[in-house]
Amino acid sequence: MGKRLVIALGGNALGNSPKEQLELVKETASTIVDLVEEGYDVVVGHGNGPQVGMVNLAFENSHNKTGGTPEMPFPECGAMTQGYIGYHLQQSIGRELKRRGIDKPVATVITQVEVSKDDKAFQNPTKPIGSFYTKQEAERIAAETGYTFVEDAGRGYRRVVPSPIPVSIVELDVVETLVRKGTVVITVGGGGIPVVKSEGWYEGVAAVIDKDRASSRLALDLHADMLVILTAVDRVCLNYNKPDQCELAEMSVAEARKHIDEKQFAPGSMLPKVESCIAYVENTENGQALITSLHRAKEALRGETGTIIHK
Repeated sequence: MGKRLVIALGGNALGNSPKEQLELVKETASTIVDLVEEGYDVVVGHGNGPQVGMVNLAFENSHNKTGGTPEMPFPECGAMTQGYIGYHLQQSIGRELKRRGIDKPVATVITQVEVSKDDKAFQNPTKPIGSFYTKQEAERIAAETGYTFVEDAGRGYRRVVPSPIPVSIVELDVVETLVRKGTVVITVGGGGIPVVKSEGWYEGVAAVIDKDRASSRLALDLHADMLVILTAVDRVCLNYNKPDQCELAEMSVAEARKHIDEKQFAPGSMLPKVESCIAYVENTENGQALITSLHRAKEALRGETGTIIHK
């Protein structure tokens, strides 16, 4: 058994359409197989923001135009995107493994992630999804369905769903078994399908779990040696995009919290990544987290670039 890595793929690793995605995942697969070749056991998580919006919108538009297509509940839209993104990743990773003569299976696990019914996010939905509507249309749909709508950047009204904190990975034992058998596992796609406990089992809820937070939870529960968050930049920066921008090769949990208090990290971008790393590192004995770019993951794991977060 090699060192166990949980890798969270950022949106830049996937496309906005199936055709674009098939091209982009070839490069993603090359990075992942580089790490397999280095001797790591690799578990892959990924986002699904554009993809789940596209699936949701397609069903919504078809239903509104024809009435013949059923509306698709949001958890099912998440499951669909886990399936087709997983398929693309399986295809590309499998092909790259074969090209390099590495005999390793690749599998996608359609993953449910438990969240708490009492999570405050359910009282404050913030994640916009689906179509834009006029104020009147939004009010009518809200009255019919109970959905929450907000005005989005002057472009109209959109439905918003909660973004709760992941509590546990329902299919964790399945993932663990596959990893032990040497499989490259793709899991917690889009942060996982959010479910809550209901009458002794699980029930899907309309929500979006942040994929970095879900990957952090997965890394903890799988006892991974490292959480690796792949994004668009080689290193985390202070004063990002300013004349005095400064790259960080490492930071302790305490330093990371200080930078968060100083509002150094953008809420929709670097902040959840750093917070996810903190959640993982401070709950492990010797675990470290790494934030770097997709293209330089191998160099970052050798200490040549990237930002390491440690205790």
